[in-house]
Amino acid sequence: MSKISIIGAGNVGATCANAIAHMNYASEIILLDIKQGFAEGKATDMMQSAKQYGFDCNIKGITNDYKATEKSDIVVVTSGIPRKPGMTREELIGVNAGIVKEVIENVLKHSPKAVIIIVSNPMDTMTYLANKITNLPQGRIFGMGGALDSSRFRYYLSNELGCAQSDIQCTVIGGHSDTTMVPLISKATLAGEPVTNLLKKDKLEEIKHNTMIGGATLTRMLNTSAWYAPGSSIAMMCKSIILDQKKIFPCSVYLNGEYNQKDICIGVPAMIGKKGIEKIMNFTLTEEEKEAFNKSAEAVKKTNSVLHDMNLI
Repeated sequence: MSKISIIGAGNVGATCANAIAHMNYASEIILLDIKQGFAEGKATDMMQSAKQYGFDCNIKGITNDYKATEKSDIVVVTSGIPRKPGMTREELIGVNAGIVKEVIENVLKHSPKAVIIIVSNPMDTMTYLANKITNLPQGRIFGMGGALDSSRFRYYLSNELGCAQSDIQCTVIGGHSDTTMVPLISKATLAGEPVTNLLKKDKLEEIKHNTMIGGATLTRMLNTSAWYAPGSSIAMMCKSIILDQKKIFPCSVYLNGEYNQKDICIGVPAMIGKKGIEKIMNFTLTEEEKEAFNKSAEAVKKTNSVLHDMNLI
């Protein structure tokens, strides 16, 4: 029996629950929200599609009762206000830090052994906050960002190359922000062939730029944050945990010397299995990528300093 609890039944949380159900690897999904009847309504709607989509898991909607999340294998935290047009992820910190802190404290009361995935923005800083207030082993709490950013990188590459996304391998590291993420052009391949052999440098720079502003582009179009790609990215990460697949995802991990960084949560490639982050992968970066990653880390640390200024950690 596998149980996954998702805190926050908004667009991302509900889409994540739906994606997990369609992938059919969890026995029970708890969708929890503070708004009365909101999670219940979404869960009921999803359950009424079970026959059509061929899934057998049980999805339950709950209003603000963390007892229902008891003995969860995974807890996904999407709670918080979404980013609005013109708003940076950093501007969310005041409100969302308090929300995430309360959520983490509540879920650990009932599921002290759960793996926790942070989605709330600013994601790297919220992941850092969660690690600091819990003192859990490195890898039990991590953030989703890089998996989503890599899916956007893959989308732009496939569009330009005119190929199936499944034939592209690519990775985005660094902060989950429009200005700090680092798409690794040097590691991107199409069926094993480096994309640097297939596309001109100016086109690759355009793809890199489009990837970095991918979230802001959708926010401008939708008037809120995206949800399909984030929800499915989380679902794939949860699958690797429940089935102990040990797949590699770029995600926001607490670093203790890896990539020459300490006391920070930032996107790096990592192996995900039943224990959460089981190994941080030490990718070889170009000098340009190293410089970009280090600049990204400094920006994330600057955002993290707000937590100290607000006495949240």
